[in-house]
Amino acid sequence: MRVAVVTDSAAGFAPGWSAPGGMADGVRVVAMPVLVGDDILTGEHDDVTAPLMVALAAGSDVRTSRPSPGQFERVYERLAQEGHDGVVSVHLSGLLSGTVESARLAASRAAIPVEVIDTRTAGMAQGRAALAALAAARAGADLQAAAAAAAMAARTSALYFYVPSVEQLRRGGRVTAAAGWLGTLLSVRVILHVQGGRLVPLERMRSAAKGIQRLQELVEADVSGRDSGVQLTVHHFGNEDEAAGLAERLRDVAGPGSVTTAPCPSVLAAHAGLGVVAVTVSALRTPGFPTG
Repeated sequence: MRVAVVTDSAAGFAPGWSAPGGMADGVRVVAMPVLVGDDILTGEHDDVTAPLMVALAAGSDVRTSRPSPGQFERVYERLAQEGHDGVVSVHLSGLLSGTVESARLAASRAAIPVEVIDTRTAGMAQGRAALAALAAARAGADLQAAAAAAAMAARTSALYFYVPSVEQLRRGGRVTAAAGWLGTLLSVRVILHVQGGRLVPLERMRSAAKGIQRLQELVEADVSGRDSGVQLTVHHFGNEDEAAGLAERLRDVAGPGSVTTAPCPSVLAAHAGLGVVAVTVSALRTPGFPTG
C-alpha cells in the first residue's frame, strides 16, 4: 500500500527539510495564509519572515487564515493520480485553527481514503508527527498504522513557549479571558504551553533573561522525566542568536544530535509576535513503529 503524508505549514520544518533528500522530503505541505493588511503571504521563511517582522514591529494588522478545503482537495487528488492508495493528513490543533476541518471536508470528497489527524499541538511537535507517519509508511505500514504512528507521536510530544508580550496573542484571540491572571499588562512576559490543544499560560516572568532560563528549566524537567531519548526543536522569530544559545545549553541534557533550531512557523509567529522562543519535545522513537 502506497501511503502519502500531508501536513500544513504550522509543522515548522526548518529551511531545506522539504527539499529533495531533506528530512521531510516526501511530506506534502499545504501553506497557511498570513494576512498583513491587504497582503496575503502564503510562503515560509524568506518569503514571509521579513515582511511579517516589519508588520509586527510596526503594530500593523496581522491575521491568519486556514487553507480552503479546495487546497486540500487538489493535493489529495494529485496524490491519487500519482498512484497513492491512501493519505495521512497531519494538522495543527483544531482548537487553534480551522485547518483540520478544511482537511476533513476535503477528505470526505477524496478519491482515496484520507486519515485526518488533529495533533492538538503545533510547530515541530506537529512536524514530528508527520515525520512519524512518513517513516511508518516507508517501512511498509498500511494507512491505519501510519496514522496511528502520527497520533502517537503527537500525544507523546510537548510544546513550550516564551512570549515577550501577550498583546499579539490577545489580538488574535489565542489567549482568552480565562487567563485573567495575566492582568492588564500587555507587555507582560509569559511562559505558555500547549495543553489539550490550547495555549495555556504557565508563569509570568519579570525579565527576558529569566523567561528564557525558566523555559530551559521546564524543558529540562520534561526531558529528565521521560524513559527514553528525545528530539528537541528550538523555534525562534527575530532572535536567532538567543535561540541558538538555548539550543546549545539543551544539548547538555538531551545529548549531541538531539537538538535542532528552526524559524517559528509564520502562522504561529503572527500570533506570538517578535521575540518568541518555543521548544518542542518529542520522543526519539514512536513506540511500536520504525523511524526509517
